[in-house]
Amino acid sequence: MIRAMLQVLVVLAAAAGLSAQSKNYTVETGTHVPLSLINSVSTKNAVPGDRVYLESVFPILVDGRIVIPPGSYVMGTITEIRRPGKVKGRGEFHLRFDSLTLPNGTTRDFRAHVTGLDGRASEELDHKEGTIRSEGNKAGDVRTVGETAAAGASIGALAGSVSGATGMGAAIGAGAGAAAALAGVMFTRGPEAVLAKGTTIEMILDRQVQFNEGDLDFSNSLARRSAASDSSGPLPSHKSQQSYPSPIPRF
Repeated sequence: MIRAMLQVLVVLAAAAGLSAQSKNYTVETGTHVPLSLINSVSTKNAVPGDRVYLESVFPILVDGRIVIPPGSYVMGTITEIRRPGKVKGRGEFHLRFDSLTLPNGTTRDFRAHVTGLDGRASEELDHKEGTIRSEGNKAGDVRTVGETAAAGASIGALAGSVSGATGMGAAIGAGAGAAAALAGVMFTRGPEAVLAKGTTIEMILDRQVQFNEGDLDFSNSLARRSAASDSSGPLPSHKSQQSYPSPIPRF
């Protein structure tokens, strides 16, 4: 009798364990997952096929259960890249997300794309194409031409005063300064697209990701310091940081 009861208990316990293992948790398509960059990305030195490494910074829950805890790793790939041109164009690249690894080592392949960028970053996101672009700098180019033309005018006026033609000298100097500055702008590349370590990126899932109860056992996961905690934040990619040589009009 006792043996029969024990056998029943064993069967019930096994059934309960099987039921717990078979419970599934589905992260639905369209779920937003905020991430932090572990390595920097720049159109200056990146090429298609380069890996991008990120980690999650906010827990994702399904039915009240954390399924993607902070500190989960995400790996992506640069699929397209374009450097800025010398006359026009901006740096841009396309980032695809490929795999997710939970802190306990559970890994899933998936597909997702960028849907949001850190508000501190100067880069722009094309939501339709999922392309990250550097910001334009037309105002900076105009300012460079204007400042250099003014400097040329001052030098021209000084030279003209010596010869008794101050106005003509200023006009010639301004024209020469503007031409030299315009040449400098045209032969200098536009701003690169840069996302620095620690930049926050939000991805959106293009397909479901499923886990069962056994995949979500984090009791033996090692606690670690988030790589985002020691980041310096996104770096600006303003073209205005570039310096052009100050042209000196020659008469």
